[in-house]
Amino acid sequence: MTSISVAAAAAVHRLVERHETFATAESLTGGLVAATVVEIPGVSAVYRGGFVVYATALKHTLAGVPQSLLDDRGPVDPDVAVALARGARERCEADWGVATTGVAGPEPQDGKPVGLVYVAVAGAAGTEVRELRLDGNREAIRTESVTSALLLLSDCIQNAPAVV
Repeated sequence: MTSISVAAAAAVHRLVERHETFATAESLTGGLVAATVVEIPGVSAVYRGGFVVYATALKHTLAGVPQSLLDDRGPVDPDVAVALARGARERCEADWGVATTGVAGPEPQDGKPVGLVYVAVAGAAGTEVRELRLDGNREAIRTESVTSALLLLSDCIQNAPAVV
């Protein structure tokens, strides 16, 4: 299995063990997190669904990111990643929300460099966000973003008390 598959399987396995669910809100990954996890047998017990919010306006209308945050900072921002993860969790009625936002290239976006990515996970106890500075082409940046998001989810699950 590839590292992306290993990360997906680990996250799904932990969720199955805990009888918890998750949902996604994806920007630069364009549904790749969802596509990766649905390859794992048994995922239907834990994956609620999600949003591909590639357009900035949809981050607000579908995922609930505050418009003022998007206006002030743009879509590639750690607080936007947090809001996306919370929006996925709340709007899909899941225990966990996973989000990706960033610049996959080939050109910078709104002054943000290619390879700048934020992944976030929201759970009952709070939210964690990681900044990534990735190298490579679009495919490499998107693939590493998915792997990082799934590893963050797995880490957060492992460190969280079980939902009662």
